[in-house]
Formats: sequence, C-alpha cells, structure tokens
Amino acid sequence: MNIKTGIMDLQLKERWQISRGGLDTKQCVLVTLEKDGITGYGEASPNTRYGESVELTLERIHSVADIYRTHHPFHYREIKAELDEAITDQSCAKAALDMALLDWFGKKWDLPVYRIWGLNPVAAPLSTFTIGIASPEEIRRKVREAADFPLLKIKVGVDNDDEIIGAVRAETDKPLRVDANEGWTDRQLALEKIQWLATQNVEFVEQPMPAGSYDDVAWLREHSPLPLVADEDVKTAKDIPRLKGVYDGINIKLMKSGGLLEGLQMVHVARAMGLKIMLGCMIESALAISAAAQLAPLVDWADLDSNLLLSHDPFNGIRANEGKLRLTNQPGLGSNPR
Repeated sequence: MNIKTGIMDLQLKERWQISRGGLDTKQCVLVTLEKDGITGYGEASPNTRYGESVELTLERIHSVADIYRTHHPFHYREIKAELDEAITDQSCAKAALDMALLDWFGKKWDLPVYRIWGLNPVAAPLSTFTIGIASPEEIRRKVREAADFPLLKIKVGVDNDDEIIGAVRAETDKPLRVDANEGWTDRQLALEKIQWLATQNVEFVEQPMPAGSYDDVAWLREHSPLPLVADEDVKTAKDIPRLKGVYDGINIKLMKSGGLLEGLQMVHVARAMGLKIMLGCMIESALAISAAAQLAPLVDWADLDSNLLLSHDPFNGIRANEGKLRLTNQPGLGSNPR
C-alpha cells in the first residue's frame, strides 16, 4: 500500500474554548492508503495536551510506511501490533493510519465497517451538541441555536461555572452533560459543584479533576450524586483496569486510543468491568467523526459533533444533525472528500 499525507486547516465558526485553552483553527493531518485502485482515508487531530504536533504526526506516519508495503492489508491486526511498537507517542498518527486501513478494507468488500463487525446502526445513541466556555450572553445564544438537539454537553471547570449553567438554564430545561476538562483541583469544591449540578438536570460529570488524581476522584465518586466519566484519565484499554472504583464510565476517543481497533478493544474491557461508555471526539472533520461513529452502536453515550462547529468541512459523511447519528450503507467509513 502507498501512503500519502496532507494538511487540512479546519476553520471553526467561532472560537472554541475549554478550561485549559482555546482555538480558532485546527490543523489536522490527512492520510491516504492506496492499493488496487482503492483509496482509504484517515485523519489525525494532534492535541498538545498529549504532547502531539502536526510535525511529529507526519514524521511518525512516514516512518512506518514499510509496514504497509510489506503486509497484506487484510492482516490489519498484525499491522496494528507493529504500529503499537513503532509509534508510542503520537496516538493520533496511529488513529489516522488505522482509519485509512479500515476504510480501504470496507471499500474493498463494499461494506461499511460497522456491518463488517456485525453491528446494528439503529442501536447508536443520540449525540450531544457541545457548548464551549463563553460569556453568559454568548452561551444563551448558542443554546438557542442548538434548539434542535435534545441533549447538550456544557464545558465548565472555571470560576464562573454557576453563571455558565445559569445561562443555559435561562434558555432550556433539557438534560445536560457537563465536562470540567480537569478544571477542578480541590475535591471538596468539586463535590460542592457536583451537588449543585445534580439539582440542574445534569446526567453526569466528565473528568472533574486532573488526570492521575485517582484517590481524590475515588473519594469524589463515593460522595457524588452524579456518575463520573473519565476522559483525560483513559487513552487505551490498558488504562481501564486502574479506573475501577474511581469512575463510573469512560470516554473513548479515537485520537487517544490510536484508532478503531483499539477503541473496539476498549469497549470489551469496559463492559467486562461494568463501566458505561461514551464515544467522543477532538476538533475533527466528518472523516474522523464518521470513523468514530462505526463504534456508536456499542456505546451508551455519544458526543460526535465537532464537525458541526466547522465553517467548512472538507469531507462529507456522518453529521449528528438533531443529535441523530445516521450510519449509512456507504462502504468503509462512509466519508469521502467533497
């Protein structure tokens, strides 16, 4: 198989802000794998939180080109094993390669990936629409603009969390899911916030404290009236056993896991441990969103909306309009360049 790469500049409609920073444009890496006249597409969205960059992602992708030249693409599990050994730092690079290979595989067989895995598309949960940190006035406007979405995810983890939720509640009483993005550092203060959030029709809280704060989060879970979901505390399947008794669920993101195959493994491990599963995303185009959606029938919650935040999406594919993830019969990942 031949590997090619390119850069995609994803311009957001509005500035995206969470507790640890914000951005107006996201630079992603496009990967193509070609063989037998078929092209598979993959996307990497590097995240500085995990020490990733576009430059290192490109370097890692091209460093493993020989793996794809010397292995038959049908042997994708062997390829994954070699990738895991060769790339240990840029998980998003592995994710892009994994996506592209499975996209090629599905196109070769003329089947969507989720059908190859025997999944029922109607089992996919509704996706939330996420509202980032902003002024109360901006939040109220964004809530009104998201009127068609039955579920909202609200970014918190700052000093004025009560104002943020208050602005949302001034416009709607629909269920909320809250993400602190490691923003709360004191467990007693975090508990007080969660106790108040429980009175605001909030369903669960994602990553309340900094990753690695296992003892504090375990204490918090013991006292919390709401379920706690790990995000930054979990990347791959090997991280999950450590979270037993600490969290009630995990957030699987392909950019953290290194792709769909590892994501599938995470589903199995989480289920065996009795954990709930959320399927999330970074700032990505419809390509990576469509890839993640292949796993949607297996999870409890979905947050696959970031391509809706873009002013121009370079790929077609799955869009969670009104929160509905409509998996199509298009082969592979069901996403191609516009």
